[in-house]
Amino acid sequence: MTTSLRQDIAYTTRDVMVEDRGARRRRLWTPAFAIAILIVLGLLVLSLLTGQFDIFRDEDSFWMFWVTRVPRTIALVLAGASMAMCGIIMQLLTQNRFVEPTTTGTTEWAGLGLILVMLLFPTASLFARMSGAVTMAFIGTMIFFLFLRRVSLKSSLIVPIIGIMLGAVVSSFTTYLALVTDQLQNLGIWFAGSFTRVIEGRYELMWIVLGVTVLVFVVADQFTVAGLGKDMATNVGLNYTFVLFMGTAMVAVATGVTATVVGTLPFLGLVVPNIVALFRGDDLRSNLPWVCLTGIAVVTVCDLIGRTIRAPFEIPVGLVLGLVGGVVFVGLLLRQRKKGGLVT
Repeated sequence: MTTSLRQDIAYTTRDVMVEDRGARRRRLWTPAFAIAILIVLGLLVLSLLTGQFDIFRDEDSFWMFWVTRVPRTIALVLAGASMAMCGIIMQLLTQNRFVEPTTTGTTEWAGLGLILVMLLFPTASLFARMSGAVTMAFIGTMIFFLFLRRVSLKSSLIVPIIGIMLGAVVSSFTTYLALVTDQLQNLGIWFAGSFTRVIEGRYELMWIVLGVTVLVFVVADQFTVAGLGKDMATNVGLNYTFVLFMGTAMVAVATGVTATVVGTLPFLGLVVPNIVALFRGDDLRSNLPWVCLTGIAVVTVCDLIGRTIRAPFEIPVGLVLGLVGGVVFVGLLLRQRKKGGLVT
């Protein structure tokens, strides 16, 4: 392709994006979006009011409210929005609707990073553990992308299958290390995915993922172009390799921080983007606010179910998410097969 033709394509793409921004804003601020915001706010208020002690009883209960329930609700918001964003990033970079951190092995690599830091530095701080989880999550995700480049993709199912297989291998090694070093209980707690441990002094690292969420909004158009494929993205002037590294780093940070503070939230990044795309199409820029709201709503609802179904005991939110997400995942596969999108 000649240089002049590339420039023409780049200018045309840029002009279309600029022209579409105003239409996207108008399409976003609809009554449905306002209702969705109110529903999410209602769920968050319900989360604040749900618990085993009466916050209106005395001053001590009100203090407990600020120490436990407020940090927990903030963590719900940040984890739900960021992990849903991770899913949409992974799906664009792989051009596959069935991938997200738990189907690409990213969460398993983050768990390996956590256990390695615990073994090498037993007195490591929460920040040091997070750093280990983020580093290994980044390395593992890049290994996943390298595998994809060397595999002939005859089916859209091959991508998540590769990720799940890699994750299983890494998880087996992590479990072995935890077993021989008497860290199996800690590993189980990390991978359970629960907001029970989220209190004042342990949730502050979650503010890091807010930066990831904001950055996704800033570079959404670049991810959209990257989702067209390497050749097309390069032809319109996008540095595809840089966007790939940037997306991988963002996913690694969000996954590592969430795994350290909360644990694994399975299938969240798979379910939310697909649900939003099912009702709104594939316009990434206008879908991002909906992805955030839906991610927050799904995590909050699952957390409320886990806190009330066996009260005063609590079922980990990861267990509820895994059940719901597994059903939705199978439903997506069957729907795609019915449409003829799965090649076997």
